Order: sequence, then C-alpha cells, then structure tokens
Amino acid sequence: MNIKRYKRCLWALMLLSWSTTNITAQQLPYQNPNLTAEQRAEDLLGRLTLEEKTLLMMNSSPAIPRLGIPSFDWWSEALHGVGRNGIATVFPQCIGMACSFDVPLLERIYTAVSDEARAKNNIARKSGKVKRYQGLSFWTPNINIFRDPRWGRGQETYGEDPYMNSVMGLAVVRGLQGTTRLSPLTTHHYYKLHACAKHFAVHSGPEKTRHHFNIENLSPRDLWETYLPAFKTLVQEGNVQQVMCAYQRFEGEPCCGSDRLLQQILRKEWGYKGLVVSDCGAIRDFLPQWHGVSKDSAAAVSKAIISGTDVECGSLYKSLPEAVRRGDISEEQVNVSVRRLLKGRIELGDLDPDSIVEWTKIPSSVIASKEHQQLALQMAREQMVLLKNNGVLPLNAHHAPHNSKIMVMGPNAADSTMLWGIYFGKPAHTVTVLEGIERKIGKVRYEQACDITDMTVRLQAISGTSESRDGSTTLELKETSRHTNTMADVLKAAQEAETVIFVGGISPNLEREEAKKSALGFDKGDRTTIELPQVQRDILKALHDAGKKVILVCCSGSAIGLKPEQQETCDAILQAWYAGEQGGHAVADVLFGDYNPSGKLAVTFYKDDSQLPAFDDYSMKNRTYRFFQGEPLYPFGYGLSYTTFQIKDESLKMKSDGSCTVTAKVKNTGKREGTEIVQVYIRNTADKEGPLKTLKGFERVTLKAGECKTVAIDLPRQRFEGWDTATNTMRVVPGTYEVMVGTSSADKDLKKMKVKIK
Repeated sequence: MNIKRYKRCLWALMLLSWSTTNITAQQLPYQNPNLTAEQRAEDLLGRLTLEEKTLLMMNSSPAIPRLGIPSFDWWSEALHGVGRNGIATVFPQCIGMACSFDVPLLERIYTAVSDEARAKNNIARKSGKVKRYQGLSFWTPNINIFRDPRWGRGQETYGEDPYMNSVMGLAVVRGLQGTTRLSPLTTHHYYKLHACAKHFAVHSGPEKTRHHFNIENLSPRDLWETYLPAFKTLVQEGNVQQVMCAYQRFEGEPCCGSDRLLQQILRKEWGYKGLVVSDCGAIRDFLPQWHGVSKDSAAAVSKAIISGTDVECGSLYKSLPEAVRRGDISEEQVNVSVRRLLKGRIELGDLDPDSIVEWTKIPSSVIASKEHQQLALQMAREQMVLLKNNGVLPLNAHHAPHNSKIMVMGPNAADSTMLWGIYFGKPAHTVTVLEGIERKIGKVRYEQACDITDMTVRLQAISGTSESRDGSTTLELKETSRHTNTMADVLKAAQEAETVIFVGGISPNLEREEAKKSALGFDKGDRTTIELPQVQRDILKALHDAGKKVILVCCSGSAIGLKPEQQETCDAILQAWYAGEQGGHAVADVLFGDYNPSGKLAVTFYKDDSQLPAFDDYSMKNRTYRFFQGEPLYPFGYGLSYTTFQIKDESLKMKSDGSCTVTAKVKNTGKREGTEIVQVYIRNTADKEGPLKTLKGFERVTLKAGECKTVAIDLPRQRFEGWDTATNTMRVVPGTYEVMVGTSSADKDLKKMKVKIK
C-alpha cells in the first residue's frame, strides 16, 4: 500500500474512533447518530409533553431548549429556484421547463437549487434561528394536472400529461433530496432536503372557490388514470419525503381530512411512510364558514390528524391539547404523526452537529453563481417553443442597416418581474427581452404601446412585496407616471420600422395563486378567457395592416388563444413562457438564430374559448390532447425548428419480459444543427372510452445538418398500464395496442404500429 494512503486511512480510522467515542458518550439515545432514525425518534417522542408535540406539528416550530431541539420551519419554497429567501438563481417557470422535454437538465437545475437552499440554511443555522423559507423542507414539485388553461396556477405544473408530470417530478425530487449521504463518522444517512409532492389530490382550480369547492362524481378512470399517477410515481419510485394535501373537498371530505386519500390510497395501497403536510390554512377550511365539516378548531384538528395530516401550515393545531382533553383524539393518535416528523428532521441532520452532516459543507458561493446562471440560460433557451415562422426568423444580427429597421414593442418587453413568474426568488440581475435584444444588436427603438389589457402605459417601480395568509407573494408596484396611448400613437412610433418584435401575452400578476386583483379576462388569479387580450390583438392587426413584419413573443404561464395571430396578423410567434432571470438573452438568441429552438408544447393550445368545457367540471371528457375530440390550434408536443427533420424506419421489438423497444432513424434534412424531440404514444385499441393516445416515452436527439441517428426508446410493460373497466383497477390489460412515434401528438406527425401485450 502507498505509505501516504496508509497514513490517510490510519488518520481516518483514528478520527472515526474518536468521534464515535464522543458520540456514544452522550447520555440520551435520541442524540446518538449511530442509532437508526426510528430509534432516535421513538426515544425523543417519549420525552416530549403534549404541548411540545403540538409546537412541533405546526410549520413554524420553535426551539425546545430543554431537549436541545433547534427551531425549525417546514415551509420553504423552491418552485423554480429558492423562493422568498433573498438572492437566488431564478430559473424559468415550471410549465416552460416541461417544454424542454429535458429530464437530465431539469435534475441538474434542482441539484443547483438544493445547493443554494442548503447554503442558505447553513447561514441561517449559524445565526441561531431558522425562519420561514430558510429551512430544509421545500414544498415542491406541483404535479397536479394542468387540465384547463384558465387555471392561474397551472404554470407551476409540468403540463397536462400524467407521464410528463411523473418523469419531471421525479427529476425535481432527485435534485432536491439528493442521494442520501452516509456520513464518514456515523452509520446515518442524511437527505439533502425534503421535497413535497403537491397538491394531493385532484386539484386544479378554480382559485376563488378552492376553500369550499367539492369535487364529486369523478369517474374512477379519471381519478386513477389522470389525477393520481404522478403522485404514485413520486411516492413509489421517487421516495418523496412529503406529500401536501389540497384545499378542496373530494367526494365530500376535505383532502386534508380524507381517509380515502391519505389512509387508504396513499399509505395502505401505495405504502407511503413519509410526512403529510397541509396546504396553508387548509385545516381552518374545515370550519363552518368554509367546508363546514367540523364544528370548531379542536374538532378540525382531530379530524386532520386522525386522517393522516402530520404537519399543519397554519396555527389551528394549537387547539390540539384541548382536543385531547375533551376526548376528540388520543395522545397515541397524535404520536403517530410526531414520530414521522421527528424521523424526518433526524434524517435531514437537523438534530446532529454540522461536523457529521456532509451537506452543511456547501458554501455560500454557490448562491446565484455563474454556473447556475448558465443553467438558467440553457433551460430558458430549451423551453422556447416556436409556434409559427413564415421565414422571417431568424433575424440577421450582423446586418446593421437591417437592424436599424427593427423595433421592440409591447407591455412585457422591458418588464423584468414578469420573467420571474410566481413563487420567485430575487435574481442578482434580470435580463429583460429588450435588454437581451440590445445586447445582441445594439440600441433599438422601443415603445411599450399598451398595458396587458388596455392602452394605458404605466411606468412603475417596485415598492415592496405583500404576502397573503397562504404565503403567496405579490410585488407591490408604485406607479411613477402614466399616459393613455391611441392607435395613432402606436403606428406613428413604428412608422420607420420594417420589423416589429412585439413582446406581449399576459402577466403573473394576473394569472397566479388566488390573486387579489382582477382585470378584463381575469378573475382572482384565474382567466375567464384564453384569448390574447383584445388591446394587443388590435395593435398586432394594425401593425400588420401597416405593412410591418410582426413577430409576437408571447409570455405566459398557460396556453393562449392565438387564432387570428396564427392565421393572419403575425409572421412569427415565439412562446417564451415566464423565462426566468436569463429570459431576455434566451429570446434574443432564438430570434437572431444563435440558438435553434427545440421546445415542444407540454399543453394543448386550443383555438378559442369555444373548445373548452366548463372550468369547474373535473371530468377529462374533451380535455387535453388525450381526450380532446376537436382540432387544436397547436397540439401537445408541437414545436418548430430552424431546420427540418425526417423520422423513418420505425420498428417495434418485443422482449421476453413483456416490454418493448421502439426504434426509429432521425435525420436532419435541413441546413443547420438542431434538436428534435422524438415522442412515443400508445392506445389500447379495444378500449373505446380510454385516451385517444397517451405519452409514454420521449428522447431529445441533436443532429448536425445531414446527420442521421437511430433512437431507441424502451417501453417497460408497466407503461401499458391503464384503467381496466372489467375489474375497476389500474393494470396492464392484455390485448392489441397501437404504438405511435413521431414529432408531436397530432395524428399527421405520428407513425402508427401495433403490438400485442400479454
């Protein structure tokens, strides 16, 4: 053995021996990291009073000095970057990231997010108190199905498809929780953070009725085939450590008090061992003025805990001692939840010295680092979806006379906060679309032209933030000046321009969680129409009629009705979503051809409102690409490139284990390098009431001009699982399946093959 290596090994053994001796010398078992988390939790549980247990079961848990338990807050946010906790890298909104179809990149991003989160927690711990949003428990990902484009929180999800939400959700959980690390000084494994699958279950608006709305008469097929699969996947495959129960009632019971959801399905059928946390204020909603299922606070608390809600976001659990005294709940029933939360804190290393928790070594230099900013830029580029291009794009960034004829216009062009979406952190710097374009080609003429919904032009500055009782944060904007434009003013401003880049769409101030303000087309955070606001539609038409080349950069967290823009008034449409702190660079890179767009829609873009069922109808009939009988404006999985691709020689190969592999040759038939996303869908040909098709696999493939590659996508037998009407269960039903491979969910873009599954 190398002598230096021998000395290092000897030193490590001596250190381990010294540390173990000091650890085991502690008198109390719960302080000994060489015991299992279950053993430690059980010992600590026996030392707590009922009042102390009560404090531990609320999201803001104070320190218990007599037992050496530090303060802890279960509520932190990391939807698309560490939120509400100072400077942090702000990545694109989730719905946009889903359009990248890039699962490895998403995991790298959430690994970066968890690095920043741990670094911030390390700073907070050293200060002696961990406050809200500074903890190790992060309430993300949101894996609800984006079933209706009017839902203001749909932007938090990974789209309308169960499989997409599953695989993207797994990447988020892996990135946040990390691979549990074995400390070199103990036998204990530590999670980097806790992720949380939310909102369980069947939750996607409307926002204004969520505190009293009851979802009933939902078919078993819709429940099991659409609303539950992503949760099951994260529980059984992702080992997610927390699940958040939703606000509304399901079949008459609040989700946070539903035995069927939390006990029968989550714990008994799926074998879930982790924590259930309530949405903020959800236990309060049990009371008579909302759901009306509990007569008072003590009754509400008892119902929630017995049903399986371990930690409350709120303060109603302070009624727990009263509930125990009057016999609504026993202390042993309380202990079931306390065991879980103690185990969770122990597995995060919260009760152990930093010296033996590897994650505490992450330095503050990772926060908003250049490496993380580069990841934000990469994802912002990949999530851009080119919806229309009649040849006007890409623009020439190097032809100065041409550049002088370019004008930037629109309410979102110079708006930095729009790019942050909702549940945001504070970026070190945000690159607006206007800034991104000007860094690319130099100074251009700019005119805001209008607001989101009217011709008022407002100059505003951030004056602060406000937070609702559920924690949603809204920017407070101070108006510094305003004036009202006319169409004549707009056309005069654009008089010398040949090409107008109009950066419009909608705003996260209007589509969001339970928004406090409304505007034309919006209602308490949801939308009343999917149409592009009329004021923007009118401006685009006027510019088109004036002979301008019109490029629409559409910023939104949801599908927009763009039928006139597609058919008549726009030469190109780029769906940019809420693209994060590097969004301006990404838009400019795509517009001027430095990045070839590759994003594909994770939601259906309908033609107009007439194609939508009632918003509060949770049936999947005629919803999403899986059940929609009409012709959309842009289908799920659709997106253009600056090059062209051909998919040929598609084939299926069955394996002895019942799985199959789809192979196809993909060729870049254009003149520049690009990335195609090959998609695989299936359909049970004998199931007349099932989905028209459903996504079961995809792969990104990057090709140089003229290059050809063979793509192989595996479909394990379990991917063919669906609802069996004969047994009322989810299972792989033997029979003939149609397997479709192509470049979008549209039939014209798919090659169909058949396979028999036994």
